[in-house]
Amino acid sequence: MTYKELVEKAYEAMEFAYTPYSNFNVGAALLTKSGKVYTGCNIEIASYGATNCAERTAIFKAVSDGEKEFKAIAVVSSSHDYTFPCGICRQVIVEFGKDIDIIIAKDYDYEVYSIDDLLPKSFTQIDMK
Repeated sequence: MTYKELVEKAYEAMEFAYTPYSNFNVGAALLTKSGKVYTGCNIEIASYGATNCAERTAIFKAVSDGEKEFKAIAVVSSSHDYTFPCGICRQVIVEFGKDIDIIIAKDYDYEVYSIDDLLPKSFTQIDMK
């Protein structure tokens, strides 16, 4: 799957966002190393602490299916601007590897980042030893 196709999948997932409070829709598409794609959208709850981001939705769906090795994740939003993962999502991404490409799209133009670009000096399993 190309990164452009992954961005398209993220836009498709964004259509399912539940955002009655912010009206800020986000979609994500996660490509596993086995070639499967998992999508996610953001889901807002009146108690904002219970809200879940699109990136984590996609990752948690993949992990719950037994997938733990990821190649890339594409992130898009209804803002029509580049929307980067929040800090919590960055921490979840790094949990599954530093070699995951993070594709940030504005409409269908995209940029590719590493987790070290977005979360330098991250705290990982290695730090717990």
